[in-house]
Amino acid sequence: MRKTRISSRLRRRVAEAAGYRCGYCLTPQRITGMKMQIDHMIPEAAQGPTIEENLWLACASCNAFKGERTHALDPVTGRHVHLFNPRKQRWSRHFKWGDDGTEIVGLTACGRVTVAALQMNHREIVGARELWVSAG
Repeated sequence: MRKTRISSRLRRRVAEAAGYRCGYCLTPQRITGMKMQIDHMIPEAAQGPTIEENLWLACASCNAFKGERTHALDPVTGRHVHLFNPRKQRWSRHFKWGDDGTEIVGLTACGRVTVAALQMNHREIVGARELWVSAG
């Protein structure tokens, strides 16, 4: 599927609204040293429009694992549940940081499916978070 071009003005508005950090794992763009990607909450493949209300920032890792998904299976209940929508939902209601600040814990079905589907605690990112935490 062909991706719709996103104007620099729209990209800037989305980035500013997101605070220049991933809407899923909260990784700041300044730590990655790379521009965050623009995520369609409802993917273009599912006729999600390229309008500000359907766009948010995502790091390359979260965006790649999310792909075209909007739902995933809750590892606790086995039910299909919507993935977290960073534009419409509050992060702290669905997630918290683990005790050492390197892993993300899902607090709700939505949080659990998002952590699992986006592999938000994969080995490489947890290793990077350990360095970020130790650096303050």
